[in-house]
Amino acid sequence: MFISLVGTWIQTVAQSWLVFQLTNSAFLLGIAGFLSYIPVLFLSLFGGVVADRMNKRKILIFTQSAFMLLAFLLAVLTQAKIITPYQIMFLAVLNGIVMAFDGPARQAVVAELVEKKHLLNAIALNSIAFNASRIIGPALAGILIASIGMSGCFYINGISFFAVLVALLSIRMNDRLKEDRNLPSLDALKAGFKIINDNRIMLVLITIVGAVSLFGVSYVILMPVFAHDVLRVGIKGMGYLMSAVGFGALLGGLMLARLGDFKHKGRLLFISSFIFSFFLVLFSLSRVYALSLVILIFIGWASVTSISLVNTTLQTEVSDEFRGRVMSVFMLTFAGFMPLGNLLAGTIAQIWGASLAIMFSGIICSVFFILINILEPQIRRI
Repeated sequence: MFISLVGTWIQTVAQSWLVFQLTNSAFLLGIAGFLSYIPVLFLSLFGGVVADRMNKRKILIFTQSAFMLLAFLLAVLTQAKIITPYQIMFLAVLNGIVMAFDGPARQAVVAELVEKKHLLNAIALNSIAFNASRIIGPALAGILIASIGMSGCFYINGISFFAVLVALLSIRMNDRLKEDRNLPSLDALKAGFKIINDNRIMLVLITIVGAVSLFGVSYVILMPVFAHDVLRVGIKGMGYLMSAVGFGALLGGLMLARLGDFKHKGRLLFISSFIFSFFLVLFSLSRVYALSLVILIFIGWASVTSISLVNTTLQTEVSDEFRGRVMSVFMLTFAGFMPLGNLLAGTIAQIWGASLAIMFSGIICSVFFILINILEPQIRRI
């Protein structure tokens, strides 16, 4: 997965830069991010039902193969110099559709590979692979775009999926299918929602993820604007900005893997959430490249720490029967709300500037976390 994710980050940076080159528009960057995730908003819940009814390994083999084919298609269009913003956005929608079914299965399969007492370690190691790739991928993207072009970056991403497919084919898993396949899909969805609604801790944690996704993570989609217009460091500088986030996130993953099944997860969740929102505001104010890199390290650390703690707690609270559906709601709020946040941030950035858009995001997150801390003290006791 690590090799595949390095390729994915190379494509993400190259694609963002390509959109910005073709359009020179912060708003259209937001639109591209919106279209990448909007299918998750509408389809991930059904992806959760599928994950509870089918072998998760087989689902992942299918979805990862689809991602690979879409990467190669983007590479061919770019190499032929017939790529347009509309084609990029169409492919973004197709990637989002695949993600809606890939995400719930990928999140839920972790608990089938390890025992519950090792779940936080497993999720932390998963984050380490993800965020180590976020350090290497963007930095490589800046070099590769200059040397082999954007189409070359997309080809590398397509090839990288062979690594995760080999890994999936080598895994042997026993099915843990307990969900009644004869139950209509809508009734299965309602049952999943009822499980969350009846568990106050799960409901609040899902709300936290939704708020972070809607207001907190849009700084990523606006990174080309910061690199080009605010900090004036170009594509290589953008790669290092993205890598700084990944480095901080890697530190967070290593810390959680070292802590294991520790006490006071709730306290660490609130501390990391406040750090995340505070440093978002600082990033919006920074005009110094080196300072921005340091700030992004803190943002990366705080984001992966808080989201990993939420993920672990949700997976600990839910039974195997409903795991796919609960994790689909997690994906809905985490990835499905992103397009709305990207669209909002892109619109604000186009009108008032990227810095003000990110400052607004940080302030909203701060207020939200303060309210949760006051109104839901049981979260601190997790």
